[in-house]
Amino acid sequence: MNTQNFKVDHEKSTIEWTGRKITGAHNGTIGIKEGSFTFKDNQLSSGTFIIDTRSIKILDIKDAETNAQFAGHLASDDFFNSDQFPESTFEIRHAEPGDDHLYYVNGDLTIKGITHPIDTVLKIENNPNSATIQSKIVLDRTKYNMKFRSGNFFTDLGDTLIYNNFDLTINLVAESVENN
Repeated sequence: MNTQNFKVDHEKSTIEWTGRKITGAHNGTIGIKEGSFTFKDNQLSSGTFIIDTRSIKILDIKDAETNAQFAGHLASDDFFNSDQFPESTFEIRHAEPGDDHLYYVNGDLTIKGITHPIDTVLKIENNPNSATIQSKIVLDRTKYNMKFRSGNFFTDLGDTLIYNNFDLTINLVAESVENN
């Protein structure tokens, strides 16, 4: 059995996030701490990546003071509680190959110490030396105890309501570490 192991290059990899509210949206990035993927006989067999919740950046707010306030709020217990939970993880449980470099993946996502199963599609292009992994995941933040201004938990929010779902657009670049 041919096994290929890949290590995620955190400097070349990105995760973009978008959160929406009644009056608009905010977007930014969050860093990858580390990750790895294994292919057996050219098929994805396992993988995991760790997100550094302390690296959240807001791209759409240009005023430095407002940006810093918002970043601090995202790091607070209202959202990611980055001091207590500096890492979030995604671990692949099962991957089913499809056409055009697509994999139908079931995995576990842990945010704030809370784990939920996630079904997603990964687009993976790999060769003996490197691999790129792309996906877009839509998450319900309230499943991870992020209830701030959620219409599910608070009434009369008016135009301060924040929608529960947020998007993560994942672009991972990984380098081969060994071949068997």
